[in-house]
Amino acid sequence: MNIKTPLLTVDIIIRHKSGIVLIERKNPPPGWALPGGFVDIGESVEDAAIREAKEETSLDVNLIEQFHVYSKPDRDPRSHTVSIIFIGEGNGELKGQDDARQAAVFSENSLPEIIAFDHKKIILDYFHYIKTGQKPALISNPLPL
Repeated sequence: MNIKTPLLTVDIIIRHKSGIVLIERKNPPPGWALPGGFVDIGESVEDAAIREAKEETSLDVNLIEQFHVYSKPDRDPRSHTVSIIFIGEGNGELKGQDDARQAAVFSENSLPEIIAFDHKKIILDYFHYIKTGQKPALISNPLPL
């Protein structure tokens, strides 16, 4: 049986010091991104988020909550991916490694110019959530009942 489905990924909004952690990608597409990656077979999404955060940032992350799921087919230029976004607290010394050229902490007002994938939307949705308590809508254009 040959079944094609979107690839499952996780991304983590890591609160660290006075902002959130982004990594500068080593591989295409270029730019800065939230730490994250693909979920391995036999791995929970929570374990994948903690693993990817550690691999890319050297931080130990305590997951606080699941934020949202982003699944637009064109969100990743490489393939159709579905990403579960987590919010977590990072502890330790921040250092970019693995797929990250470097890692740094950014505030809402100091975001880098080039942000890969749909991560700028995710980051802006997060800062809106922090200010208002409102998570992104599940359906962007709901049908009338």
